[in-house]
Amino acid sequence: MFKRLVLLAPVIALAGCSSLRDAPDNPGPCPSALTLYDASRVVNLHGEAVYDNVGFTGEIMAVRSLCRYYEDRPIVASLELDMGFGRGPAATGSTHTYQFFVAVTRRDVAVIEKQVFPIEVTFRAGEDRIYLQETIDEITIPRASAETAGDNFEIIVGFELTPEQLAWNRTGQRFRVDAGQDD
Repeated sequence: MFKRLVLLAPVIALAGCSSLRDAPDNPGPCPSALTLYDASRVVNLHGEAVYDNVGFTGEIMAVRSLCRYYEDRPIVASLELDMGFGRGPAATGSTHTYQFFVAVTRRDVAVIEKQVFPIEVTFRAGEDRIYLQETIDEITIPRASAETAGDNFEIIVGFELTPEQLAWNRTGQRFRVDAGQDD
C-alpha cells in the first residue's frame, strides 16, 4: 500500500523519479527514521492483564528509509515499516483496524508535522499472527536553505494509543505477536 505525507505546503513539486536518480549525492545524511519506543506496540486488553484477556495486538518491528535531496530542494524520503499483528483469545471478529502515525521532527526540538494512517488487518480462520510491510512512498520535508542537511530532522513512527495502552507499554509488560512460538 502506498501513501504520501507532504509537509508544510506549498512544497516544490519534483519532476519524476528519474530526476532524483540522476541527481548528485545528498549534501548530507538523510533524516533518522525510528520507532518511538513507548508507541512501538499496541495491546488491546479486555480486563486485567492476563493472556485470556488479550484482544488484538500489534508491533512495529523495523523501520527503513531512503531519501534524496540536492541544492535547495526539499528532502524527499520513503519509508518501509515491518509490522506484526496478533489476534489473542479475547479478540472479537477477524478484522481489526490499527492506527499508526508518522511524524517529522526537528531533531530533539519539536514535531513539524504528524499524520495518522489506518491499516486494516484481516485474520483468516485459525490464523493468530500476520506480518506485513507498509510503505509510505513520499515524505516531503522542506529545507530552509541548501545548507540545511537531513540530519536536522527525524522521521518517527508509532501506534496511536489510548492513555491506558501507553501506560501499559511503559510498565514494560509485554504480550508480543510471537510470544511462546518456537519458530
